Amino acid sequence: MGKSFRDTLKERMRDPAFLAEWNVQKQFTEITGIDQADISRLENGTANPSLKTLKRLAAGMGKQLNAGRLRGTHP
Repeated sequence: MGKSFRDTLKERMRDPAFLAEWNVQKQFTEITGIDQADISRLENGTANPSLKTLKRLAAGMGKQLNAGRLRGTHP
């Protein structure tokens, strides 16, 4: 299995070339519509983003996040 979305996001957010291309948080905020403080918390690993936020982040990176329903073993 490949990297998790969270691991990929952390890697991209620490990549100087990626950050320079997007002009760090400001442009990423403009592209995704996510508040700059929230982007900072994501970079620092202190955020617990919703599925909606993850989809917006993926779209901002030119990716698509697909998530299905999880089913437990209990009725």
